[in-house]
Amino acid sequence: MPTARDALLDAAHSALATLPWSAVRMVDVASAAGVSRQTLYNEFGSKDGLARALVRGAADSYLAGVERALGSAGGTGDRLAATAAWTVRAVRANALVRGLLTGCWSERLPRPVRPPAQTASLVPAQRRADAGAPTPAELLGQVGARAAAALDEGRPPHDPRALAATCEIALRLALSYALVPAPPGTEGEPAPLVREAVERRPPG
Repeated sequence: MPTARDALLDAAHSALATLPWSAVRMVDVASAAGVSRQTLYNEFGSKDGLARALVRGAADSYLAGVERALGSAGGTGDRLAATAAWTVRAVRANALVRGLLTGCWSERLPRPVRPPAQTASLVPAQRRADAGAPTPAELLGQVGARAAAALDEGRPPHDPRALAATCEIALRLALSYALVPAPPGTEGEPAPLVREAVERRPPG
């Protein structure tokens, strides 16, 4: 059964589908989630806190998909191709993921603002976890770290710098396909190019 927090985040996501973030009202989010406005403020502290939680949740969901893709069957090329394909799907399906990976935030979206400094003991643990979303460079680094861990597991170790470069190439190809779709009638996904790049220049 979803928690009040989950219901509030789902309600906020639904509101964003039809309204710009500036027009999303806390009272309406609470009502759609079936909880009191006080519960909403208890969970997130403010509308900025709710925005941080939405953005942080999008980052976590994207990274969870990256881990699933890296855990799929096949060799390095197949798994990085799966990661690239997931990145394209995630960027196309979720404007928050698009903002996180590109750093381009439209006026319709909540921005990943940093909270003011507070005494940690006075802030609930979950709100501290929502303290801020990664920058595009930080998110790319997190994907690279996960790729290094997944692709080296049980295999001869890769050259870390080569693996990081290959992972970055795969993600940048994915973003180019997500942001500028291929013309009709042509190959519309980055996976074949990623496989070819890895085969020509293995990361290790």
